[in-house]
Amino acid sequence: MKQLRTAVIIPCYNEGMSIREVVEEFRDVLPEAEVYVYDNNSTDNTAKEAKKAGAIVRQEKLQGKGNVVRRMFADIDADIYVMSDGDKTYDIAKTPLLIRTLLENNLDMVIGARKEVDLAAYRVGHRWGNIALTKLVQCFFHHHLADMLSGFRVFSRRFVKTFPGASSGFEIETELTVHALSSRIPMQEVDTDYFARPFGSVSKLSTIKDGVRILLMIVNLVKDERPMLFFSAISAVFFVLSLVLGVPVISHYFETGTVPWLPRSILAMGLMICFGICLLVGFILDSQSKSRHENRRLHYLNYKLPGE
Repeated sequence: MKQLRTAVIIPCYNEGMSIREVVEEFRDVLPEAEVYVYDNNSTDNTAKEAKKAGAIVRQEKLQGKGNVVRRMFADIDADIYVMSDGDKTYDIAKTPLLIRTLLENNLDMVIGARKEVDLAAYRVGHRWGNIALTKLVQCFFHHHLADMLSGFRVFSRRFVKTFPGASSGFEIETELTVHALSSRIPMQEVDTDYFARPFGSVSKLSTIKDGVRILLMIVNLVKDERPMLFFSAISAVFFVLSLVLGVPVISHYFETGTVPWLPRSILAMGLMICFGICLLVGFILDSQSKSRHENRRLHYLNYKLPGE
């Protein structure tokens, strides 16, 4: 580990109450690592406290955790990247274990799966939202992760430098996970403790607002990564509606030789045309998606594992 360049990257917004302790703890467990704190327009003393603790402090003006993570991935060059929040909720002492897991198993991402130390660590909405969204991604991308939304992760250089990064907010963890799943990048979870925030510290995550954004990100990722599935589901709806409206018209025609419900017939035909168009779009985009995956894989293989 001492021979490898390790960077600790911490996106921060108004974490002045806890960031100093977080940086100091990382410097204790990873004395050879450089600790970077990216301040995202904080209105408190986050940047000042991080500098006092010995962190390299930089600014990102585009608001949102996704924007900060994309900037950190672009700016910082290292062999191993450790990402954490600045709110003192993660089990930083487990960082060496996460890094060893990454190196010993030739992985590209290790997720610190959160296990609550006390009930105050999660708000009720956050807890159930995490479970529901994790199960949803599991349904579409076939994984067995317990904590898809954890912000405590360790990455290899080749993961960081080949991650596209389109999200702007708290949906970044979803994008990181789905990118690894859709590209079949080796990753693993390691159980870590999850603590309550320090007294007076407030979570920046909105259960409803950010939950909806994460849900929309999942829908968008399914469209991009599994277009055949996405458009087949839509085409199936058009097909069923067309049958519901059209079968009585066809049946009446064979019985009487007349078509009494002309608007209904036109609507049924229009829905059947939409069914065909959606299916065709799915086939075309599925072909493009496979080509994109191949190009992404070739780019990924240009980078070596840490230590190689």
